[in-house]
Amino acid sequence: MSAPQPAAAGAGTSGLGGERADLLQTLDKHRGFLRFTVRDLTDEQAARRTTASALCLGGLIKHVAGTEAGWMRFVVGGADAMAAGPVDWEGQFRMAEGETLAGLLAGYEQVAAATDTLVASLPDLDLAHPLPAAPWFEPGAVWSARRVLLHLIAETAQHAGHADIIRESLDGARTMG
Repeated sequence: MSAPQPAAAGAGTSGLGGERADLLQTLDKHRGFLRFTVRDLTDEQAARRTTASALCLGGLIKHVAGTEAGWMRFVVGGADAMAAGPVDWEGQFRMAEGETLAGLLAGYEQVAAATDTLVASLPDLDLAHPLPAAPWFEPGAVWSARRVLLHLIAETAQHAGHADIIRESLDGARTMG
Protein backbone atom coordinates (compact mmCIF):
# COMPACT_ATOMS: atom_id res chain seq x y z
CA MET A 1 0.00 0.00 0.00
CA SER A 2 1.37 3.43 -0.82
CA ALA A 3 1.54 6.30 1.61
CA PRO A 4 -1.64 8.37 1.84
CA GLN A 5 -2.00 11.61 0.00
CA PRO A 6 -3.83 14.33 1.92
CA ALA A 7 -7.07 15.35 0.27
CA ALA A 8 -7.06 18.98 -0.83
CA ALA A 9 -3.72 19.49 0.88
CA GLY A 10 -3.19 23.06 1.92
CA ALA A 11 -6.45 24.20 0.34
CA GLY A 12 -6.45 27.23 2.62
CA THR A 13 -2.73 27.88 2.24
CA SER A 14 -2.49 28.88 -1.42
CA GLY A 15 -0.52 32.08 -1.65
CA LEU A 16 0.98 31.65 1.79
CA GLY A 17 4.68 31.21 2.24
CA GLY A 18 7.14 30.73 5.03
CA GLU A 19 6.22 29.67 8.53
CA ARG A 20 2.43 29.78 8.16
CA ALA A 21 2.51 27.61 5.06
CA ASP A 22 4.88 25.16 6.76
CA LEU A 23 2.69 24.88 9.85
CA LEU A 24 -0.58 24.52 7.92
CA GLN A 25 0.86 22.05 5.43
CA THR A 26 2.23 19.91 8.27
CA LEU A 27 -1.13 20.00 10.07
CA ASP A 28 -2.89 19.12 6.82
CA LYS A 29 -0.53 16.19 6.23
CA HIS A 30 -1.53 14.67 9.57
CA ARG A 31 -5.21 15.43 8.92
CA GLY A 32 -4.75 13.51 5.68
CA PHE A 33 -3.27 10.50 7.49
CA LEU A 34 -6.28 10.45 9.82
CA ARG A 35 -8.77 10.75 6.95
CA PHE A 36 -6.96 8.07 4.96
CA THR A 37 -7.14 5.69 7.90
CA VAL A 38 -10.95 5.69 7.80
CA ARG A 39 -11.20 5.14 4.04
CA ASP A 40 -13.82 2.66 2.81
CA LEU A 41 -15.36 2.07 6.25
CA THR A 42 -19.02 1.69 7.07
CA ASP A 43 -20.57 3.67 9.90
CA GLU A 44 -20.72 0.49 11.96
CA GLN A 45 -17.00 -0.15 11.46
CA ALA A 46 -16.15 3.49 12.28
CA ALA A 47 -18.09 3.20 15.55
CA ARG A 48 -16.57 -0.13 16.60
CA ARG A 49 -14.07 -0.41 19.45
CA THR A 50 -11.31 -2.82 18.43
CA THR A 51 -8.79 -2.43 21.25
CA ALA A 52 -8.81 -2.26 25.03
CA SER A 53 -9.27 1.48 24.64
CA ALA A 54 -12.70 3.11 24.45
CA LEU A 55 -11.61 4.85 21.23
CA CYS A 56 -13.24 4.26 17.86
CA LEU A 57 -12.31 5.71 14.49
CA GLY A 58 -15.37 7.92 14.12
CA GLY A 59 -14.89 9.17 17.65
CA LEU A 60 -11.30 10.13 16.89
CA ILE A 61 -12.42 12.17 13.88
CA LYS A 62 -15.05 13.86 16.06
CA HIS A 63 -12.56 14.55 18.87
CA VAL A 64 -9.85 15.97 16.62
CA ALA A 65 -12.33 18.23 14.82
CA GLY A 66 -13.74 19.50 18.12
CA THR A 67 -10.30 20.02 19.58
CA GLU A 68 -9.11 21.97 16.53
CA ALA A 69 -12.23 24.15 16.57
CA GLY A 70 -11.80 24.83 20.29
CA TRP A 71 -8.18 25.85 19.90
CA MET A 72 -9.05 28.19 17.05
CA ARG A 73 -11.65 29.84 19.30
CA PHE A 74 -8.81 30.24 21.82
CA VAL A 75 -6.58 31.89 19.20
CA VAL A 76 -9.27 34.46 18.49
CA GLY A 77 -10.76 35.06 21.92
CA GLY A 78 -8.70 33.35 24.61
CA ALA A 79 -9.73 30.88 27.27
CA ASP A 80 -13.30 32.16 27.62
CA ALA A 81 -13.95 31.68 23.90
CA MET A 82 -12.42 28.20 24.02
CA ALA A 83 -14.75 27.19 26.83
CA ALA A 84 -17.87 28.32 24.94
CA GLY A 85 -20.26 25.40 25.27
CA PRO A 86 -20.13 22.24 27.36
CA VAL A 87 -17.78 19.39 26.45
CA ASP A 88 -18.95 15.79 26.64
CA TRP A 89 -15.57 14.33 27.57
CA GLU A 90 -16.57 10.71 27.05
CA GLY A 91 -18.97 11.26 24.16
CA GLN A 92 -16.43 13.11 22.05
CA PHE A 93 -14.56 9.84 21.55
CA ARG A 94 -17.46 7.77 20.21
CA MET A 95 -20.08 8.05 17.52
CA ALA A 96 -23.50 8.99 18.86
CA GLU A 97 -26.80 7.64 17.58
CA GLY A 98 -27.46 9.14 14.15
CA GLU A 99 -23.88 10.27 13.50
CA THR A 100 -22.26 9.02 10.32
CA LEU A 101 -18.65 8.80 9.31
CA ALA A 102 -19.40 10.91 6.23
CA GLY A 103 -20.98 13.59 8.44
CA LEU A 104 -18.06 13.58 10.87
CA LEU A 105 -15.58 13.85 7.99
CA ALA A 106 -17.56 16.72 6.44
CA GLY A 107 -17.52 18.52 9.78
CA TYR A 108 -13.79 17.95 10.07
CA GLU A 109 -13.26 19.41 6.59
CA GLN A 110 -15.21 22.52 7.59
CA VAL A 111 -13.12 22.93 10.74
CA ALA A 112 -9.89 22.46 8.74
CA ALA A 113 -10.93 25.05 6.15
CA ALA A 114 -11.87 27.53 8.88
CA THR A 115 -8.52 26.96 10.61
CA ASP A 116 -6.59 27.49 7.39
CA THR A 117 -8.50 30.70 6.66
CA LEU A 118 -8.05 32.02 10.18
CA VAL A 119 -4.33 31.29 10.31
CA ALA A 120 -3.82 32.92 6.91
CA SER A 121 -5.59 36.06 8.14
CA LEU A 122 -3.93 36.46 11.54
CA PRO A 123 -1.89 39.63 11.78
CA ASP A 124 0.80 37.82 13.77
CA LEU A 125 1.45 34.27 14.96
CA ASP A 126 2.75 35.78 18.22
CA LEU A 127 -0.83 36.72 19.17
CA ALA A 128 -1.15 35.09 22.60
CA HIS A 129 -3.60 34.44 25.44
CA PRO A 130 -3.33 32.90 28.91
CA LEU A 131 -4.32 29.24 28.93
CA PRO A 132 -7.50 28.19 30.68
CA ALA A 133 -7.16 26.97 34.23
CA ALA A 134 -6.80 23.19 34.03
CA PRO A 135 -4.70 20.60 35.86
CA TRP A 136 -2.87 19.71 32.63
CA PHE A 137 -1.70 23.29 31.95
CA GLU A 138 1.06 25.08 33.83
CA PRO A 139 -0.57 27.82 35.94
CA GLY A 140 -0.16 31.22 34.33
CA ALA A 141 1.09 29.83 31.00
CA VAL A 142 0.43 31.84 27.84
CA TRP A 143 0.27 30.30 24.37
CA SER A 144 0.70 32.06 21.07
CA ALA A 145 -1.16 31.15 17.89
CA ARG A 146 2.10 29.51 16.77
CA ARG A 147 2.20 27.34 19.91
CA VAL A 148 -1.43 26.37 19.41
CA LEU A 149 -0.67 25.24 15.84
CA LEU A 150 2.27 23.18 17.05
CA HIS A 151 -0.01 21.61 19.67
CA LEU A 152 -2.65 20.81 17.02
CA ILE A 153 -0.03 19.17 14.82
CA ALA A 154 1.09 16.98 17.74
CA GLU A 155 -2.50 16.18 18.76
CA THR A 156 -3.55 15.27 15.23
CA ALA A 157 -0.44 13.16 14.62
CA GLN A 158 -0.91 11.31 17.92
CA HIS A 159 -4.54 10.52 17.14
CA ALA A 160 -3.68 9.49 13.58
CA GLY A 161 -1.38 6.91 15.17
CA HIS A 162 -4.17 5.75 17.47
CA ALA A 163 -6.46 5.48 14.44
CA ASP A 164 -3.91 3.38 12.58
CA ILE A 165 -3.80 0.85 15.44
CA ILE A 166 -7.59 0.75 15.69
CA ARG A 167 -7.94 0.27 11.92
CA GLU A 168 -5.36 -2.49 11.82
CA SER A 169 -7.20 -4.24 14.67
CA LEU A 170 -10.48 -3.82 12.78
CA ASP A 171 -9.60 -5.29 9.40
CA GLY A 172 -5.83 -5.44 8.98
CA ALA A 173 -5.64 -2.25 6.88
CA ARG A 174 -2.89 0.19 7.76
CA THR A 175 -2.27 3.79 6.93
CA MET A 176 1.38 3.25 6.12
CA GLY A 177 3.43 0.23 5.23
